[in-house]
Amino acid sequence: MNTKLRTLPVSYRLAVASRVLAAVFGGYLIAALTSVSLSLWLPVARAEAVVIGMMTSFLVYLLAVIWCFACCSAWRAWFGLMVPGLMLATLVGLAYAVGHS
Repeated sequence: MNTKLRTLPVSYRLAVASRVLAAVFGGYLIAALTSVSLSLWLPVARAEAVVIGMMTSFLVYLLAVIWCFACCSAWRAWFGLMVPGLMLATLVGLAYAVGHS
């Protein structure tokens, strides 16, 4: 019986670790920015906008995690989180610039 354990290559382990970091931190960033931008831009009462933003952020976080592990490379996962993150950050900054806060 072969007692030697086969190990995965280091490059594969680093790619998985990168996806996990993208899913956890990038997903959180996207979810938080979604929540803030919806609470600032929705044309409803402030309390309702905050609740809608928070509830939507859970779905966005789930989709970000799924995205990170569905991509064919870790680079694409990071890029797929950076683009919407920059767009949402722009929306939040624009809302503060025009006085929606």
